[in-house]
Amino acid sequence: MRGSTMREKSYLLVSATIFALVAVLHLARLLGYWAVQVGTVTLPFWGSWLGLIIAATLSVWGLRLAYPRKKQRHA
Repeated sequence: MRGSTMREKSYLLVSATIFALVAVLHLARLLGYWAVQVGTVTLPFWGSWLGLIIAATLSVWGLRLAYPRKKQRHA
């Protein structure tokens, strides 16, 4: 992301933070064995595993876009 503006970087950081928070909440549900019920339906724990993987991946992706690694020059 060359020449990124502050607005783009802020967007990426806010998005990465929100996805990280969602990932932490999924992890807390899994570790605390919290049951989630919507009406008469209890949501399965595999949904939190899936949500944890997706949210954590999107968070890391956003951080990597916000702070790209600089390529090293070889002599």
